[in-house]
Amino acid sequence: MPLEPLPEPAERSARVAGFARALPVSVFLFSTLVCFNLLQTASLGIKPFSQAAFRRANRWMANLWWGWCSLIAEKGYRIRWVMSGDDVPMQENAIVVLNHQDMADIPVVFRFARSKKRLGDLKWFVKDPLKYVPGVGWGMLFLDCLFIKRNWTDDRDHIQRIFQNILKYRVPIWLMLFAEGTRVRPAKLERSRRYAQEHGLRPLRHVLFPRTKGFVATVQSLHGYAEAVYDVTIGYERGVPTLWQWIQGYVRRVHVHVRRVPMQQIPREESAIKAWLADCYEKKDDLLETFYRQGAFPGAGQGPS
Repeated sequence: MPLEPLPEPAERSARVAGFARALPVSVFLFSTLVCFNLLQTASLGIKPFSQAAFRRANRWMANLWWGWCSLIAEKGYRIRWVMSGDDVPMQENAIVVLNHQDMADIPVVFRFARSKKRLGDLKWFVKDPLKYVPGVGWGMLFLDCLFIKRNWTDDRDHIQRIFQNILKYRVPIWLMLFAEGTRVRPAKLERSRRYAQEHGLRPLRHVLFPRTKGFVATVQSLHGYAEAVYDVTIGYERGVPTLWQWIQGYVRRVHVHVRRVPMQQIPREESAIKAWLADCYEKKDDLLETFYRQGAFPGAGQGPS
């Protein structure tokens, strides 16, 4: 079963201290993000003259703001990152496949991407309604992110158009894909297990059976451009934090396991790609089983820091 939510501190003083930490951080991050939205809108003025300059400006803004999020966690809250698995090259184009437990997964990704100088190059598969949300949603509109309506007929052309631009303009990328499509919850996990049993697949204990269409389109479109797939598994201690709990500084340590798979080892045919992704999530499931039993991923502390 998925890990329980992170409990709130029992002491009222700890909860008050958490709120006192979170309030100025939240005000700073949201206000600066809205300012960046205005600068991003202004950057549209250079887009007709230089696509490269437009993307450089927006990459710089994303790198700066997401970098603040990462530094607050690292320097302000002193969160310890326990890395394991494969080290990955600096500034490599990659497809990143992750398990999704809650929104706190996002700042975990920021830390990992920043360590490899790819923070400003993150591209996300996200739900279409997010583009109407001031701040994060508006910002992602300027970053070649893929807004998905969950209707493949509508999504397919949009996805291919984004990939064509990435290839045409040689846009550096880490393409982030939470292939489960949603955060893990007990009811969703039970539905996923029933689906697996009905289709003769292995039921999973800690992750949902992955959605495959977006991953298939990504691999087939970027096979000669992305150099690897990063299979990233995130583990939390004591419980899964919400984003608000993360901002309050309740998280002390995060575990991240990375498996790098060169693109040459990823199949090209649709059914084989789907089978590869299903096997990837079975491996994640086994990793999380080990993590919950032993308190660490295999090789913890020996991977990239």
